[in-house]
Amino acid sequence: MPWLPPVAMPWRPKEKNAEKLYGAIVAQARLPVFYQEFGVPDTLEGRFVVLSLNLFAVLHRLKGEDAQGKALSQDLADRFKDDMETVLRELGISDLRIPTKMRGLARSSAALLRAYEEAYGSPDQALVEAIAKALPPGGETAEAVAAPLAHYLRDCVQVLAREPYAVLDAGTISFPQLPGKGPTEASHE
Repeated sequence: MPWLPPVAMPWRPKEKNAEKLYGAIVAQARLPVFYQEFGVPDTLEGRFVVLSLNLFAVLHRLKGEDAQGKALSQDLADRFKDDMETVLRELGISDLRIPTKMRGLARSSAALLRAYEEAYGSPDQALVEAIAKALPPGGETAEAVAAPLAHYLRDCVQVLAREPYAVLDAGTISFPQLPGKGPTEASHE
């Protein structure tokens, strides 16, 4: 068989940009302010809630875009799924149980993002309740933790609404100001 030159794969650069954008979302979710100031439990479940809030804000921003934006949303969702699979493996879940766990995690993640979407269009209390329901029990009351998270999420969506699609597509994102911090711009290489 003769050698053929490599075929240009136009989706590869987008995957890299989605990877950078997802990395920026994860970096934002890891900021200590969420756990130290807001009171989110610094547990796997608490970190999952903060990650899902930041991911929701970006997916919410992208939902009004054309096919390119929808593709970026799908790439982010795929990257999130891959990340969750990695976490399960790091927790010691066996290869045989991964598919079952992933199906359950996919259902719960989709339900959580859908709950945020429904609550986002409602009065503030509905969003607080949706976030409180997702938070792990223990520590401060869930509603006391959820209220500043709901405020942050609304700020995040507003900031992202002003963000040009090209900036997001390049893998860079600006998040709103957090207590004790200025606005954060994140890019993950």
